[in-house]
Amino acid sequence: MSHAGTQPVQDWTPELIQQAVDAHKDMPGAMLPILHAIQDRFGYIPEAAVPIIAESLRHTRAEVHGIISFYHHFRTQPSGSHVVQVCRAEACQAVGARQLEAHVKARLGVDYHQTSRDNEFTLEPVYCLGNCACGPSIRVDDDIHGRMDAEKFDRLADRLTTTAVEVK
Repeated sequence: MSHAGTQPVQDWTPELIQQAVDAHKDMPGAMLPILHAIQDRFGYIPEAAVPIIAESLRHTRAEVHGIISFYHHFRTQPSGSHVVQVCRAEACQAVGARQLEAHVKARLGVDYHQTSRDNEFTLEPVYCLGNCACGPSIRVDDDIHGRMDAEKFDRLADRLTTTAVEVK
């Protein structure tokens, strides 16, 4: 299973989507486990998965779309190489998270739920990382970083950015 911000272990096919659906469709409240399984396996929920899920669960496509769009966790496009989540909870806001958020957006050139032009970073909001005493906090992929500020973020982003090397 891939963690947020890594490329999927494999590309999706309708057959692989159906396998994920079939593995979870008999569970109570199967929709969310199915959506999580698909995103965990492929890094996002492809548009082509919607009719497969709808048919298997006897829901409309609109119902499936509604659930995907309601939960901010679900992605309908592949993410960048790294997923950056900025905590927007009150404890982090009290110690500068809004200024950090503005800086991160400007530095990456994106808003929430967007991916940078170079496909390095996808920016997402999160509403508590459980690191309240060390705010403002961000999570990059699976790592939480506390007491984050603009300079620390810039150093972190520079370290994580893939550099193309020209071979002559």
